[in-house]
Amino acid sequence: MIMLANNNFKKKIKICVIGTVGLPANYGGFETLVDNLVRYHEKNSISCELIVYCSSASYEAKKSSYLSASLKYIPFKANGFQSIIYDTISLIDAVYNKYDKILVLGVSGAIIFPIIRLVSKSYIIINVDGVEWKRNKWNLLTKKYLKLCEIISVKYSDIVISDNKAIYKYIKDEYGIESKVLSYGGDQYDKLDVVSDKNPIIAKKYALSICRIEPENNVHLILEAFSKYKNIDLIVIGNWKNSKYGLKLIDKYKNYENIKMINPIYNLEEIKIYRENAFIYVHGHSAGGTNPSLVEAMFLRVPIYAFDCEFNRNTTNNCAIYFSSVSSLIDILNNTNKNDQSKSIREMYNYAKNNYTWEQISKEYFSLIIDI
Repeated sequence: MIMLANNNFKKKIKICVIGTVGLPANYGGFETLVDNLVRYHEKNSISCELIVYCSSASYEAKKSSYLSASLKYIPFKANGFQSIIYDTISLIDAVYNKYDKILVLGVSGAIIFPIIRLVSKSYIIINVDGVEWKRNKWNLLTKKYLKLCEIISVKYSDIVISDNKAIYKYIKDEYGIESKVLSYGGDQYDKLDVVSDKNPIIAKKYALSICRIEPENNVHLILEAFSKYKNIDLIVIGNWKNSKYGLKLIDKYKNYENIKMINPIYNLEEIKIYRENAFIYVHGHSAGGTNPSLVEAMFLRVPIYAFDCEFNRNTTNNCAIYFSSVSSLIDILNNTNKNDQSKSIREMYNYAKNNYTWEQISKEYFSLIIDI
């Protein structure tokens, strides 16, 4: 149990979490992180008050609490352009209420950190997520804004959290700051039971990919490879209809019998069935830090074919099987033998069990936040 020193003589500290859609978590890496932090907080009766900011646009029923956490609602969306307003108003409210520690997930609201420093004694802990300003989906103006927010967040935070060793190195090289590496858990998908050969979703064996449908996630590359390699079906779950990129891919690949493009699934039990019955997991992300979907896949005990970049190699401890093009993905689909697959599966699972459990991650978060 984590206790605040001299607890008999001090009131409970108040910790708030800013930057997620909210709780209960429907979907998303940060939302899953916060859900598990709250569960750990309740389970271990940690001596602090926990407040989570939520987007009222995402919840019809606005509950005042979730497990041991209090919930506060802000009337803006947590994603897209409105995320700047959402995070900023959340920060202002947290300062007004004199919360002791502010955990900020993502940098979009960091523009007001210098003002907070002038008017508040609250500690700021920020998880910078990936190198957000480099993502191809943003226009030049948005990239410049996010880069500015990154600079401000690193300079004006008490603690900077990196979710990947590659992000740690970037922060150190770019700003000379030592960040704390804290990743994500994925053991909610630890496959303890043997899955039936009779697939409840489709009759054939299938490869699975779950991602936002964006160019930097190389969805086009994966689809092109499986349009040529038809010995196994491909299921890709993502937000296909949210962009011209996604709609173009639907139009191009909708007639391939072995390719199934499925809209986002927010029911955890349903998406768990897809994950646990997959024969191969294909991970195309090329940007960001540690992708939660990749961490979760490491617990599935199936081969992971991951796009070859430093973030994915760090996350998988160089134990996955890597591709960098359509031809290289087809090549590993054709030629990777069972011995290589078994070795990769075993090494990734052992690494995940030692590094990516929610119990461990949550303990490290609370120790870090309470001890500053």
